[in-house]
Amino acid sequence: MRDVTRIVVFAAILAVLGIPGAISVFGGAVPITAQTLGVMLAGAVLGAWRGASAIVIFLILTLAGLPLLSGGRGGAGVFAGPSAGFLIGWIFGAFVVGAIARFGNRPPTWWRTAVGGVVGGMLVVYAIGIPVQALVTHNSLGKTALSSAVFLPGDLVKVVITAIITMTLWRAYPRAFGTPTRLTRRPPAEVSPDSVAS
Repeated sequence: MRDVTRIVVFAAILAVLGIPGAISVFGGAVPITAQTLGVMLAGAVLGAWRGASAIVIFLILTLAGLPLLSGGRGGAGVFAGPSAGFLIGWIFGAFVVGAIARFGNRPPTWWRTAVGGVVGGMLVVYAIGIPVQALVTHNSLGKTALSSAVFLPGDLVKVVITAIITMTLWRAYPRAFGTPTRLTRRPPAEVSPDSVAS
């Protein structure tokens, strides 16, 4: 039940990150939003499967018509537009972020979280989103990839923010991450009867 609550909470966080709206740069077909930050955080904090599940729930609600995407967008139409590949890429991106940041169900570290954000939150999302955008807009793959380069600076900033928030949350409230099998803190040393007697 606790896992379900955490998944739903992150789906809600993703919706909240859409409130500021979207920024269209140079008239691009796919806007810049803060919601990719939520994708990275979902994977880093919840882990691979739970992080991806939070994105799936969010997208199902969006598909149902709720205006949860930046700019108040929602409904089936957004899954037929230029952003469709990026939205689907969020699922796989969150999974990869979680798989790297929480590798072996370990607690997160700075470097694994950052690598996870770059590989999952950026490369995986781009690898799915750019070809779909090219297909929908009838542009060449190269031209679409070049136009998507505008996302790079902002996404790198989001990777840094994800690492900072993740590690701060881990230190302040590790229970938010579930129950990792390997803890950073060493278990207390056992006290032998001889040392007590002495």
